[in-house]
Amino acid sequence: MTALLSLLLLGLLLATVAPSRLARARWPEREPVLALLVWQMLVVAVLLCCVLSLLLASAAALPAWRDVVFSGAPDGVAQAYGLAGREGWGRLSAAVLAAGGLWTALSLAREIRSARAERDHRHAQLVRRAPELPASLLPRRRAAKEPLVVLENVRPQAWSLPGPQARLVVTTGALQQLSDRELAAVLSHERGHVRARHHWLAQCAQALATGFPGVEVFSAFRDQVAVLVELAADDRAARRHGRVTTALALAELNSEVFASCPPRQLAQSPARVDRLLLGEPRLSRRARLAWTLAALAAPVTAALIAAAPGLSTLF
Repeated sequence: MTALLSLLLLGLLLATVAPSRLARARWPEREPVLALLVWQMLVVAVLLCCVLSLLLASAAALPAWRDVVFSGAPDGVAQAYGLAGREGWGRLSAAVLAAGGLWTALSLAREIRSARAERDHRHAQLVRRAPELPASLLPRRRAAKEPLVVLENVRPQAWSLPGPQARLVVTTGALQQLSDRELAAVLSHERGHVRARHHWLAQCAQALATGFPGVEVFSAFRDQVAVLVELAADDRAARRHGRVTTALALAELNSEVFASCPPRQLAQSPARVDRLLLGEPRLSRRARLAWTLAALAAPVTAALIAAAPGLSTLF
């Protein structure tokens, strides 16, 4: 039972202590893509602890399932886990963990269904407001991965519609407000969201936070993803069109450039403009490597804890 208890303790530490420390760190503003990796690996490690704990708890609760789990394992491996005779504790742990896993799956399915319905509705609205030309009337050239759609609207706005038929949308107000370089920076920002599949990450984060509102790691993950994907898209635009141009585009549109963002993200726009203009240097290669290895170490540690009793009998 040592492995099961160790996994539960590791999952608890990763779900409570690590998020608060990571959320207070300042370096993610300089490395948003790396920070997204660290947060994802942290959440993966927590979920992996739960899954492996469920596997061991089920093996303790059900002797028949224990035989299946350890079938083919060398002699002494099953005994090393100390699961025999712990049926009561195993049933309680397995029931709680299984309920959490089922609720996670339901929350994710509900969030995906809701997001897909919203996306289809927005696509339908866009088609009504800006119908596409028949294929016979389109120029004979390679179509862009994300076609640009222009809507008649005096408000300067730009946003992206993700999905299989991704679109970049700008209003006539944005075309009048922005210079060519600023418009290119805005489109590069929105294209970054689409190509990096930020909507998938946001949906998973929202599903976990909604399904488990009292779990700190999931609520922090949702909040940090909302900010970091914007910073990552800003950096993409800045690399291609310059920090000053990207900052001017964001300021010119008075935080409406990224109109697809929820209000709490729009409130970050002044800070994002300041960040672009300050242009703080990236972390050193050694620091980036260290954080990458630390992020990967979290799920690896969970796997090693689960395998440790079995490995100890082999070496």
